[in-house]
Amino acid sequence: MTPTEIAAQLIGIVAMAFNILSYQGKKQSTVILMQFFGAVFFTVNFLMLGAVVGGVLNLIAAVRALIFLNKEKLKADHIGWFVGFIVVYIAVYILNFTAFGKEPTAYHLVIELLPVIGMIAVNIGFRLKTAADVRKCGLVGSPAWLIYNIATGSWGAIICEVISLLSIFVGIFRHDRKKEV
Repeated sequence: MTPTEIAAQLIGIVAMAFNILSYQGKKQSTVILMQFFGAVFFTVNFLMLGAVVGGVLNLIAAVRALIFLNKEKLKADHIGWFVGFIVVYIAVYILNFTAFGKEPTAYHLVIELLPVIGMIAVNIGFRLKTAADVRKCGLVGSPAWLIYNIATGSWGAIICEVISLLSIFVGIFRHDRKKEV
C-alpha cells in the first residue's frame, strides 16, 4: 500500500469517527456540524482513492449540511433545495462519464450509480415526517453506499455504513415493529 493510500484510509477513519460521533450531539446543530466535518473528510478520502463520484457527492453533502445549519435563513425545507440536490446528484453521475473521464463499462455504470441512489434516498428521508420513514430510506441508501465503499476500498466508509446499518436495524427493532399483544 502506498503512503497516499495509507493517508486516504486514515482520513476515512477520521471521517467515520465524525459521522458516528455526530449522533451523540445534544443539539441538532452539533449533529449537523459533525456530519459536515465527516463529509469533508470523506470527500478527501474518496478523491485520494480515485473515487470521484463518492468524493464529489460527499462535497455536496458538506454543502447540504451548511445549508441545514442555516436552515431558517436559507429556507432549507423548501422543495427547491430537495429537487436541486437530486438534480446535482444525477449531474455528478453523468459528469463522471463525460467530464471526469470514467470509462462507461457496465460495471462502472452500476457501481457509480449506487452512491447517487444512496444520496437520493437520504434526501427523501430528510423530507419525510417520521423516524421510521427515515430508517426505511436508510435501508436503501446505506446498502448502496456500502457496496460502493467496498468497490472503492474505503475502509472508514465501509465500517461507517456497517455501523449505520446495524443502527437502522436496532431502530427498526426497538421502534418500528408492531407491538405484540
